[in-house]
Amino acid sequence: MASILIEISVAVPPEKAWAAFRDVGAVHARLVRGFVTDCKLEKGARIVTYANGVVAKELIVDIDDAGRRLAYAVSGSPRLAHHNASFQVMTEGSGSRIVWRADILPDSAEPTIRGMMEQGSVTMKKTFETA
Repeated sequence: MASILIEISVAVPPEKAWAAFRDVGAVHARLVRGFVTDCKLEKGARIVTYANGVVAKELIVDIDDAGRRLAYAVSGSPRLAHHNASFQVMTEGSGSRIVWRADILPDSAEPTIRGMMEQGSVTMKKTFETA
């Protein structure tokens, strides 16, 4: 199983960053504008459309307000046998450190998923710091 870890620092307070993650239906507006172009909520899940045309159903596994952690799993992907991921927002000085982890199968999907996560992280930082 391939594991990916991305960490970024953003110049926004953790409460503000967490509020954007917690608003699971507004990922396209509050978290990664332009990287995700649409998000629709279903019971227990969101359907996310990425700028590259990929559409993913993300099951919302857990929203942990005390730990500022969101866990989700991609469901029904023809290219992925397994995909689970989480975001956690932590205090870092006057800003936030965001940790994004993903575990995926098959291992051969790692470069594609890592590339999307890296691009998403850059967009996330820009979205937070220019809002």
